[in-house]
Amino acid sequence: MITLAVDCMGGDVGPATTLPACEAFLTSHPQAQLLLVGKPESFAAWPQVLNNVRCRVLPATEVVTMDDSVEVALRKKKDSSMRVAIQQVKDGGAQAMVSAGNTGALMAIARYVLKTLDGIDRPAIATQLPNARGGATTVLDLGANVDCSAEHLLQFAVMGSALVAAMTGRSEPTVGLLNVGEEVIKGSEVIKKAGILLRNAANTGDLNFFGNVEGDDVFKGTVDIVVCDGFVGNVALKASEGLAAMIGGFIREEFSRNIFRKMAAIVAYRSLMAFKKRVDHRRYNGAALLGLRGMVFKSHGSADAFAFEQALARAYDAAHHGMLDNVRERIAHAAPLIAGTAAASEFKSIPTL
Repeated sequence: MITLAVDCMGGDVGPATTLPACEAFLTSHPQAQLLLVGKPESFAAWPQVLNNVRCRVLPATEVVTMDDSVEVALRKKKDSSMRVAIQQVKDGGAQAMVSAGNTGALMAIARYVLKTLDGIDRPAIATQLPNARGGATTVLDLGANVDCSAEHLLQFAVMGSALVAAMTGRSEPTVGLLNVGEEVIKGSEVIKKAGILLRNAANTGDLNFFGNVEGDDVFKGTVDIVVCDGFVGNVALKASEGLAAMIGGFIREEFSRNIFRKMAAIVAYRSLMAFKKRVDHRRYNGAALLGLRGMVFKSHGSADAFAFEQALARAYDAAHHGMLDNVRERIAHAAPLIAGTAAASEFKSIPTL
């Protein structure tokens, strides 16, 4: 059995979304059990979930809202559903936790409770975006770190490789560095330095570095993993969600037009629906917070029950495939390189007189 701790109170809707998602998830995952964390009185409308033998309720008296500051969530709401769920991962009661709550608060609490892995300065958020090859491209960071150093981008690449290797079985997934062009001379000084570090990592066997990639390569599926800072990654994520919404709106509009457009849409219905399904961002919901001493997954705050179910499934798969152990092993293997770049960066930051 794999046990997941679920912050049932998080997100825009809370139990009205998370509990139906938990019910559907348990039906499709007979080897899973859930710890439902939150205010028990808020669960009363879903007895079919509460009565499931593979569910257990863990009470929490407080809720981290989407508007709470990190300080409030971390210091003043110590019995929040988010914190109680993360504590279960630290204590060994669950292999992973899932929340649709406040991203900043989730990252801060997870980092405080679980701590980061040795050799990792900052955790990163990684998720999948659909690509033209019928699969998905893993992108990180998606917003946890707006300003990144070249050394951080190297750490993201190592962690992303571990994630994809564990989830797909490909031992050497390809890594691309997001840039304004493929040439090594392009980009900011941080990106140029990151390129050097990633090529060095490729030479030592720590990464399968493809080289620089551009924004359209994310959706072409040119590489398995695309590394960037959190500002750029978050923009890419929101752009993909907007594209999916636009496609859905286009399909609906075609069926509402004149009779000839309706007939054409009916003929192409199966193809249109298949395409809509492929780019549906809900299918890729569930971002991993990498670099922690435990597995934490972030669902979109506005996720519906279907999307939240996908986040639960992603956390389950990560636990099933030993993602955390894979991350530890890859970081340990790359430790000399990571330590060397960090030391060099620290040395260069000392002012000269």
